[in-house]
Amino acid sequence: MDNIKETTSGIEIPVIADRDTAGEVDSSQPGEYPFTRGIYSNMYRGRLWTMRQYAGFGTAEETNLRFRYLLEQGQTGLSVAFDLATQIGYDSDNPMARGEVGRTGVAIDSLADMEILFDKIPLARVSTSMTINATAVVLLAMYITVAKKQGVSSDQISGTIQNDILKEFIARGTYIYPPEPSMRIITDIFSYAKDNLPRFNTISISGYHIREAGATAVQEIAFTISDAIAYVRAALKAGLDIDDFAPRLSFFFASHNNLLEEVAKFRAARRIWARIVKEKFKAKSDKSMLLRFHTQTGGSTLTAQQPENNIVRTTIQALAAVLGGTQSLHTNSYDEALALPTERSAEIALRTQQILGYESGAADSADPLAGSYLVEYLTNQLDEKSSELIEIIEQKGGSVKCIEEGYYQTEIARSAYNYQKAIEKQEQVIVGINKFRDKVEPKHGDILKVDPNLETKQVEELSKLKRERDNGKVKKCLDDLKKAAQGTENVVPYVLAGVENYATVGEISNTLRNLWGEYHERL
Repeated sequence: MDNIKETTSGIEIPVIADRDTAGEVDSSQPGEYPFTRGIYSNMYRGRLWTMRQYAGFGTAEETNLRFRYLLEQGQTGLSVAFDLATQIGYDSDNPMARGEVGRTGVAIDSLADMEILFDKIPLARVSTSMTINATAVVLLAMYITVAKKQGVSSDQISGTIQNDILKEFIARGTYIYPPEPSMRIITDIFSYAKDNLPRFNTISISGYHIREAGATAVQEIAFTISDAIAYVRAALKAGLDIDDFAPRLSFFFASHNNLLEEVAKFRAARRIWARIVKEKFKAKSDKSMLLRFHTQTGGSTLTAQQPENNIVRTTIQALAAVLGGTQSLHTNSYDEALALPTERSAEIALRTQQILGYESGAADSADPLAGSYLVEYLTNQLDEKSSELIEIIEQKGGSVKCIEEGYYQTEIARSAYNYQKAIEKQEQVIVGINKFRDKVEPKHGDILKVDPNLETKQVEELSKLKRERDNGKVKKCLDDLKKAAQGTENVVPYVLAGVENYATVGEISNTLRNLWGEYHERL
């Protein structure tokens, strides 16, 4: 038969799904182990997912204005994009940062910037997600300190730091230190958070960037959960109890265009994780077994050609996330293949979520597609294939070993190549790219342009800060941090002390960089 249909993971789609096709149907209820049907019994009937739009550009002042605008429009949580220099531990005045300051996110050099970023934003009431990894400990310390200055104690703040360094080695590249010390920082954060940050998610284990790099849905599940297994093992090795830290683990997935495969992906991932935490790690608390996740619609699926089509793509992807039971959601703006989102396009993206939540009826019932023969079939197929791949990774020595040997990177590259070939052969249609193209390229309307003078201003403000702070205190804090990092003490309190005295992201990162060295990928 020449018209066989398959998902991107190579799962064959039956022409007609029936009871036999579906296989075993999970008879559990939402809120019950293994949580296939959702982590809460009433899901969105209790409250809608957090509408958390990702934003950040230019200086802290510019981004603060965007945050406040989005909150006024009904956004229910913040998500911070940091510029590349901040992500890899360079201050804005470092020659390596030239031309990058404020370009892909907001430039944050010190606590002074963080204070401006959250000015007039009540951190006791607003949950904040920060997409930050190699320098996560520094930005977390800044967030804790800003909250404290607002009169909000650390046990009151809520949010998430991404803090997932393994996926940086796999798919994204914003790492600093080698894997071992990078994992040490993460377990130190887990340990500190156990006693001080009861409402804060200390990691968001990310499949998003793995999928965006070209992975299939099966690979996204398997590689992400294998990374999670590595983090759990590192925390257990550091002496933590599974039920002390697992309830604060969170996940981050992409949502792409195959609506039903994506819904099934989320259902399968929940079931696999619950099974692993219960059976492999012997957790006793149900809270440890919950796969709580944020979803972002697929940036790699957006096209610069006919960009308005991206509104439709994003809507389909957001609907899949809602039907699949996400806890929070970012919807991409239609112009993101051209530039950072304008205020107008960001508003349309937020309104997409609000229409899904309040008008579509998709949120009215928990796991509304349960019992669909096709969805149950896809859920079982994704569970089976992802679990097989997780076992292969375990046999190879786990995630860190697979990263060091390039296994993940090779497999993702192969999947990306196969997908691109399918596009070029028109086996995979992308509207506006390889079919239904415009005869004349249209002129695009307004797109966001970051003012190049913002970099000069940022560097000037940083220079002023370094002159006016107590540099003796900063030096002592950095020396103390180095001593702690050389030994086995938890580094988080020392980073906090440095941040409180206005040590910069670059200074703290360089203290550890000089001690631990930098990671360079094998070629």
